[in-house]
Amino acid sequence: MSKLRRNFLPADLKRVLDKNDFDGSVAVQAKQSVEETRWLLKLADKNDFIKGVVGWLPFVDENFEVVLEELISNSKLKGGRHVLQDEPDDLFMLRQPFINNIGKLKKYNLTYDILIFPRHIKYARELLQKFPEQRFVIDHIAKPLIKKCEIEPWKSDIFKLAKFDNTYCKLSGMVTEANFHSWKKSDFTPYMEVVLNAFGDKRIMFGSDWPVCTVCASYEQVLEIIKDFIGNLSIAEQNRIMGGNAVEFYNLESMT
Repeated sequence: MSKLRRNFLPADLKRVLDKNDFDGSVAVQAKQSVEETRWLLKLADKNDFIKGVVGWLPFVDENFEVVLEELISNSKLKGGRHVLQDEPDDLFMLRQPFINNIGKLKKYNLTYDILIFPRHIKYARELLQKFPEQRFVIDHIAKPLIKKCEIEPWKSDIFKLAKFDNTYCKLSGMVTEANFHSWKKSDFTPYMEVVLNAFGDKRIMFGSDWPVCTVCASYEQVLEIIKDFIGNLSIAEQNRIMGGNAVEFYNLESMT
């Protein structure tokens, strides 16, 4: 993890985006603090290629809406995320304060990124059932056990999640779930096939998980995994997965 022990700032991201012909990116929270969300929004204001921010929000606090009213004044705030995967209580997402505040996001036209492990999927389904009008996206394809080549029960659970048509899925975060030092592109194909078959080309989107991915793969390697997989799809389908779906889901301004 030593590769991550340095600052990663907009100039670093801009070089990566330009090199790989991307017009922009959505910045997603790393720290669970409102201060970081404010900081990301300031960076987005100063850098046009940061098209949106998915920030951490105090989802179990009584002052949630007060904080949200402050942050929403910046139109670059597109959604929220909580690091559910790290909560000691797997049922955290079903606690009443959390549910109450998730229910307030639609009023502000905000999305929610679901960051979980496979064992949480059954609880995520309960959450989705409560909010049929709220836009959700599953981060990192819910982190299946790629290193162990295990696909069930993750596969069955993903198909159940995909039945909620307000829910998307990011093709992201896979390399860090594989063997850091000996992964092969073919390791990811069965999992990507599940996601594509479950969600279809209109509800999946590329995500780099940069800079976290750099512990075991370059941005270019992560991009190549996805591009190779979708290479046989139509140009329209590829364009949706590589940007169009994200623009629609996060309600981004033009990416040019």
